Amino acid sequence: MIIKNVSLETVCGVASKLPDNQLPEVAFAGKSNVGKSSLINALMNRKSLARTSAQPGKTQTINYYNINNALFFVDLPGYGYARANEAVKAKWGKMVENYLHRSKQLQIVFLLIDIRHEPSENDRIMYDWICRNGYHPVIIATKLDKIKRSQVQKQLKLIRTSLETGPGTILIPFSAETKQGREEIYELLDQLSAD
Repeated sequence: MIIKNVSLETVCGVASKLPDNQLPEVAFAGKSNVGKSSLINALMNRKSLARTSAQPGKTQTINYYNINNALFFVDLPGYGYARANEAVKAKWGKMVENYLHRSKQLQIVFLLIDIRHEPSENDRIMYDWICRNGYHPVIIATKLDKIKRSQVQKQLKLIRTSLETGPGTILIPFSAETKQGREEIYELLDQLSAD
């Protein structure tokens, strides 16, 4: 996949109506500090179109990035941010749930999990939620460059076991630093545009 044109087309807040897009959508879900913006920027070959921040919980909207006028990357609000109050967390949850229920064009949900840690309760809830909505999430194990190569298989197994992933679940280790894993993600996106 060669990404030539990217634009942030729509930003939806809590009260916004979701856009009625005609292009396929690919959603990115994950905890607040899991590296979602870094992954999206790496895929788009842009330094900072998706805002990265040292302060987690920055994305409080659903952001639609138009890619090559062929598909949308949909950046969902990060969950599990400890310093957000319960009311805000509940609103984010509603937004994400609403999106998963209502999007007519959603094709793939990428669920990002930090490879260094066992998936949290929030990660497990999100995984189940995505599955219950009829999608087979593709798991992206982020921050690959932060662990030793000898630990990778052990951590991937921990993620699979903890989430109780079904057979055939795709799990891609990814590093925003080295871009390892990016080609595998592009291959999935290529299949989407070929359908």
